[in-house]
Amino acid sequence: MNNAKPVVSIQHVPFFLVFLLAISPLSTLCEGEITQGFDFLQHLQGCHKGQTVAGLHEVKTYLKKFGYGTAQDDLSEHARDDDFDEVLESQIRTYQLNYHLDPTGTLDAQTVRQMMTPRCGCKDTIRGAIPARSWNGKHSTDGGQRSRIDLNVSDFTFFPGAPRWSKTELTYGYSSSASDIDAGTFTDVVESALAKWAAVSGFSFEEASSTDSDVVLGVHRYEHGDGAPFDGKGGVLAHAFAPSIGWCHFDADENWSTNPGPREFDLETATIHEMGHVLGLGHSYEPNAIMYPYIPPGTEKRDLHENDIQGIQALYSLST
Repeated sequence: MNNAKPVVSIQHVPFFLVFLLAISPLSTLCEGEITQGFDFLQHLQGCHKGQTVAGLHEVKTYLKKFGYGTAQDDLSEHARDDDFDEVLESQIRTYQLNYHLDPTGTLDAQTVRQMMTPRCGCKDTIRGAIPARSWNGKHSTDGGQRSRIDLNVSDFTFFPGAPRWSKTELTYGYSSSASDIDAGTFTDVVESALAKWAAVSGFSFEEASSTDSDVVLGVHRYEHGDGAPFDGKGGVLAHAFAPSIGWCHFDADENWSTNPGPREFDLETATIHEMGHVLGLGHSYEPNAIMYPYIPPGTEKRDLHENDIQGIQALYSLST
């Protein structure tokens, strides 16, 4: 494959998918908007509790967008002001603990560097005890009933409620509103990504019409009808919905490549990651895992990590 970046054919999003969005919980995807990319964080490095600094409200938006805020935040002045209060300190500390950073509760250099890295748009799951399906690995089994996983051991997570597909034979198709990735290249990359998950999960995948398929992949920019608009270059690279919605979207404004240079993003790395979400995995906090949400430019991760394999097998109660 080459690293050219032409063309996915433009198609309209089918009406039934728009209807499905209307009745589906948006908690499975990130919400809210922030400035283009995450460069706004740079001038906030060093901020700490007790300060009032212009732009701190954007940090609060970032943290809520990626799962560290609450619905109550929108009802208080906290979300709109530029005060570094106890709530913000606590949210930053939770973020730092998730990513194995020193939990200072401040916007120290290491934390700002992490937060500025381009990433998947799906929300993080807070580390701790998460309801999970039993398996025979490191975690307790209970005859098929729900158990609990210690994320400090596993580092993989699921969406809230651990939704999963009720079948193992899935169809997939394409529906894009932008034409910035070569259709043949996109197809090759998707087939490769699906093969990686099929090899460890028991799933099989067959291409079908986008109007009839379980999974719909597409390339879009800014607002594209799923309630989670892209933000232009940098920032959020792609996102996907939990089972059994099956949407998997890529930001057309990114510099996608199959042989990424220092300012390009590897399309296959992102596709394997987003298909993990489609199958039900949340983010992993193992930096070498495919499901780790941050993807720096020039990075290639095309093989599933043990953590990814343990996660998908735990979710579907597969023997290892």
